[in-house]
Amino acid sequence: MQIAEVVGNVVATQKVYQLDGTKLMLVQARELDGRLTGSHKVAVDCVGAGIGEVVFLVEGSSARLAQSEDGKSPIDCAIIGIIDSIEANGKIIFKKKI
Repeated sequence: MQIAEVVGNVVATQKVYQLDGTKLMLVQARELDGRLTGSHKVAVDCVGAGIGEVVFLVEGSSARLAQSEDGKSPIDCAIIGIIDSIEANGKIIFKKKI
């Protein structure tokens, strides 16, 4: 799993049938200090995340399983959780704004 931040929405009116009804989000990896790193990725949102939220991201076969039990969806990246807080070395380094 990776920590990432949702930075945008992706709209695709034409896509393979396995993605019908899915919400696509633009995400970017996030360091513990809050910096966004790396390239942007498109992820299927399995949990109802929104822009600005910090999320758990999985890729590869884990992402396919997150969307469908048979693992046959053409998905390489999925949001599987919304992070409420992160604690490291006894200090809270991230807390979701309410």
